[in-house]
Amino acid sequence: METRDMLRMANQIADFFKGYPREEARKEAATHLNNYWDPRMRKHLFEHLAKGGEGLDPLIIEAAAQIRKPKMDAA
Repeated sequence: METRDMLRMANQIADFFKGYPREEARKEAATHLNNYWDPRMRKHLFEHLAKGGEGLDPLIIEAAAQIRKPKMDAA
């Protein structure tokens, strides 16, 4: 997966939940990523976050604490 595609999809999820109260938006965004993103996609997200998370919506950055972190050595 290309980083630009991961950013686009993650930010679309953030946009969807923008109308929710902030705490609920973080929870729902994390739940969506946990339920619908496979471990490789979440690995890519966490690798991008480790590099500073440039381009990610702040909601996704905040939700990261609630996103299941895959093994970083997984493909």
